[in-house]
Amino acid sequence: MKLGIVFWDLPKFMDESYLLEFLREQKNKVPYYWAMTRFLKYGRVVDTLKLFNIKEIIENLDKLQLPEYAVKKWKRMGEVFG
Repeated sequence: MKLGIVFWDLPKFMDESYLLEFLREQKNKVPYYWAMTRFLKYGRVVDTLKLFNIKEIIENLDKLQLPEYAVKKWKRMGEVFG
């Protein structure tokens, strides 16, 4: 995964094992959705879909603070991969 693209400003999140543990511990909590938002804004689709399933992404799009282009992109991804 290319985590530097998503977490250029937070070096500890560039460690894949740290990130996976963080996501596991924070599942369905505010920090989990913060990380999801970072991936939806800055991450590669292939990396994002390794960590979050498309149904989960689509269900949460309206709750996340995303720019309109990111919402459109991920709605389209839902149509293609959902």
